[in-house]
Amino acid sequence: MKVTSLLFLAVLGLSSCQWGTPAKQVPAAIFTDTLTYTYRAIHERAADCGSKPDSTCTVVDIKYPLFKGQGVLNDTIKHKLLNIFMLGEKPDTGLNSLATNFLKSYTDAKKDDPRSAMFYTLESYARVIRQDSALLALEYGGYSYQGGAHGGSFKGFINWDTKTNKNVTLDDILVDGYKPQLTKIAEKIFRKNEKLTDTSSLKNDYFFKDDKFALNENYSITPAGIRFVYNQYEIKPYAAGQTELIIPYSQIKTLMRPKSVASQYIYKNAGI
Repeated sequence: MKVTSLLFLAVLGLSSCQWGTPAKQVPAAIFTDTLTYTYRAIHERAADCGSKPDSTCTVVDIKYPLFKGQGVLNDTIKHKLLNIFMLGEKPDTGLNSLATNFLKSYTDAKKDDPRSAMFYTLESYARVIRQDSALLALEYGGYSYQGGAHGGSFKGFINWDTKTNKNVTLDDILVDGYKPQLTKIAEKIFRKNEKLTDTSSLKNDYFFKDDKFALNENYSITPAGIRFVYNQYEIKPYAAGQTELIIPYSQIKTLMRPKSVASQYIYKNAGI
């Protein structure tokens, strides 16, 4: 499935539906130049699956984009996927070896308890959520279950500068010394989302260090603002799932660097 600038929005919508996530309406890309990519898939089943459906046996399912002529970007995506659910002390060297070792871990567990009806699951993905000539945004993540009370899920992001061929950080799009003010603005949004007062304690219901609100480093640069995602166990118990907050550019205009890959969105939102 080769993606071009003319087909990007249509393919993105179809991909969202295919993976069980409702398609979201997003503003059209400001620029039309795009990188070309194809989706690759690794689908492996345990030897004892037989004729069972994937939903009732041990399966590894990995989907990710492979970009034409973009070795550094492709290596970055692979590195992110390999580090989500490490099976040992070190990550695997490749996605195929990750699948092989995951199935082996299941086979070894069955040897210890052959009567168990338990099965493992590894679902991992990376997908393009937006791209233009300045910025490529990807989401990566997945779900893993290897016994125990429940599995674990993760969602992360890659913000890629297509001009410099590197990952974009907050330091690249915000002015020096931005952190205190950005955190203050984010905390106000967080407390509003969580229905907390300005003075409510974060001690009992959240896992922030020293009970003080803090932003993490898991964010996506979107047309609407900077979207932060806290994964399971990061700031809340497992049952609470993931927590998201978006800081609109309208609230951080004075913190934005001019001519960064994100400044285009300020102009777009302002109708310039």
